[in-house]
Amino acid sequence: MLGFVRLLIFGFLALTVVYVCLSLYSRAVRRSELKRKWHAGPQRVDQERYIQRGLERYDSSIRRRLLLGVYVVPIVVVAVIVYLTNFS
Repeated sequence: MLGFVRLLIFGFLALTVVYVCLSLYSRAVRRSELKRKWHAGPQRVDQERYIQRGLERYDSSIRRRLLLGVYVVPIVVVAVIVYLTNFS
């Protein structure tokens, strides 16, 4: 039982590190994409305001929520493997 708890703790910490890295990378990519679009199009607002509004829209997008799959998919895979190993 202690091994299982240790697996949960270290697994959660590892998944959190992966989630944070993916989140920061995805946000940086989105920021650079917004900068590119601002330079390519008509500049009706200043660049910082344009990027800030774009990142606010990104924060509520489905793509941002899909990153939470970093937690769900590995947990489901481990649960299935444990079930199949112990009960079949």
